[in-house]
Amino acid sequence: MTLLRDMRYPTPHELALAARALADEHPAEARLRQAGTSRAGQPLWVLSVAPVAAAPGSRNVLVVAGAHANEPVGGATALSLARHVLRDPAPRTGCGWHFLLCADPDGADLHRTPRPYSLLDYHRNFFRPPGPEQPEWAPSLLPPDRLPPETLALTALIDELRPVLQVSLHATDLGGSWVQLTRDIPGLAEPFGKSAAELRIPVENGASDAAGWPSPGPGIFVIPQPGSEAAGVFHPEDTRLSTWYHAHRYAGTTAIVEVPMWASDLVDDPAPHPDPRGALRMLAARLAADTALVAGMREAFRPRPLPYGDPAAAPLLRAVDWTLTLIPRITAEWAGSGAPAEATAAYIASIDAFGRRLSLRAAAMLLRVLRVQGHPSAPGLDRLVTGWCEDFAARFQARWVPVATQVEHQARTVLATYERLLAQHHQSTDSP
Repeated sequence: MTLLRDMRYPTPHELALAARALADEHPAEARLRQAGTSRAGQPLWVLSVAPVAAAPGSRNVLVVAGAHANEPVGGATALSLARHVLRDPAPRTGCGWHFLLCADPDGADLHRTPRPYSLLDYHRNFFRPPGPEQPEWAPSLLPPDRLPPETLALTALIDELRPVLQVSLHATDLGGSWVQLTRDIPGLAEPFGKSAAELRIPVENGASDAAGWPSPGPGIFVIPQPGSEAAGVFHPEDTRLSTWYHAHRYAGTTAIVEVPMWASDLVDDPAPHPDPRGALRMLAARLAADTALVAGMREAFRPRPLPYGDPAAAPLLRAVDWTLTLIPRITAEWAGSGAPAEATAAYIASIDAFGRRLSLRAAAMLLRVLRVQGHPSAPGLDRLVTGWCEDFAARFQARWVPVATQVEHQARTVLATYERLLAQHHQSTDSP
């Protein structure tokens, strides 16, 4: 694939063109259709590959890419998977495969990093919308009559396909790979770990947003029941209103597959941390101090009118404000309840990375607005963002994971998830 050889992440427009060419190349098996329209009027494209030996009981798999604007690898993975299932009939024997190429094309257009060379380059044009504007997460934060059109299109697609498996393709800027499941899929840890080892991708054993969750194997986490202690601060009790759980209406399971852009072996360190609670209190204090710096610059800018002719300013500032509002809840959780006494070095490293990226993202998005405005705080904030990016990369000994490698690992994990789920289904139906 040219886009992969060139080490680029495809834009929504490029994804649509490549999918159209693939459908034209395989007219009897593949079809590209519009499943909805974004808030800005962009089409939401779905590429479908028909099952082999279709029957009334045929299954469907739905793969969702681009749910987070700043995680662009999913679209390339979706195209790679589509090509694979067209070449190999085994995954689509009695199963149709459907790929939502980009769930948030408006957001993807605002996050302009097709070929990032460093963490600083990645953050220069960073964008991640606030939670209520994220297609998968919006139902957990908004009433039904205020859901964005991207969410409505996704839930309608799930209602139509009734997928036995929904896979959401995600990425992290720096760290390792892990999988979150809405239901356990026995045996997934083995092929997942094998792929990660072969491709030199660390397995994130202590993912911060899966802290305390049931883990049937390294890097595999099962989302806990709402209200349980394990649910934690990252996923409040309304998790089951997200689109991840919409497939449960049809006895489906959802897998969220994370892959890093930059890898760090620190998140794969199983050694016990010598003082996890002290470390967490220190990380909470640092995040609070870093956030105060960004919040001060945001307040200094607040009285000014939005930059004329900059359509990105309003969504960027909404995202900044939402992030700054979220952070105090997280620092209170870290400083209050503390880490488990048996926490690993990997867990503390994951928490460290999570805190760094929160304040850095808010600062980077605010900088985009201040720079257009010519605000006097822009140079100072630019130095801050540059320093934070350099410190982040140095602390975690970050190494770039080539786009083709990110895609390969995600694609392998999706196929292994389907194979293990199918084996689980066959085992349950064969039981006396």
